[in-house]
Amino acid sequence: MERFTEKAIAIIKSIPSGKVMTYGQIAAYAGSPRGARQVVRILHSMSSKHDLPWHRVINSKGEIGFKEEGQYNYQQHLLQSEGVLLNDKGKVDLGRYRHHLL
Repeated sequence: MERFTEKAIAIIKSIPSGKVMTYGQIAAYAGSPRGARQVVRILHSMSSKHDLPWHRVINSKGEIGFKEEGQYNYQQHLLQSEGVLLNDKGKVDLGRYRHHLL
């Protein structure tokens, strides 16, 4: 497994309940500031294998990335069950819910 992938997986696993991180934020912390799409691929292909809290990862606008209604609603439900609220425009307040590594 590539070093970037290992780091990204560790970062995703570290996101606590009730917090979110963005794809780009994870990529930057993992050493590739322009690697947001790599993070998407990691989530798509490795979430089950590594038991990743995929639902805690959103885009830089604070939005859920899924366009399909069923997947969108499922991620929204998982976030809300952890106390992460979306506003009436479907956005998460990143100032309030964004997780930062120390």
